[in-house]
Amino acid sequence: MFARMRPRPLVRAAGVVATTAVVAGTAGAVHHRQQQKYAQQDAAAQQQQQMAYEQGLADAQAQQQYAPEPEPAATGSDLTTQLQQLAQLHTGGVLSDDEFAAAKAKLLSG
Repeated sequence: MFARMRPRPLVRAAGVVATTAVVAGTAGAVHHRQQQKYAQQDAAAQQQQQMAYEQGLADAQAQQQYAPEPEPAATGSDLTTQLQQLAQLHTGGVLSDDEFAAAKAKLLSG
């Protein structure tokens, strides 16, 4: 009669260990799957950023290639023409004496 009343702790302990192992194994598998998922998302995001960078670089190079060349500085005949135009504007009353003097100084210094 004494043998029947005694609990069996080894059987219970084995059941707890087995349950814990199943839970731990499932958690490990879920964690591994999440890591793979996040790694794929990171790789896709990085690829999109790289493509956007390369597209921006190509656009910048194309824009630089087709940029207009700067105009050459005014030479003697161009300077004379510009001074004559300023004088006409001054004579016509469009430019005041101060404005005419400032524009003429700017042309002669440049």
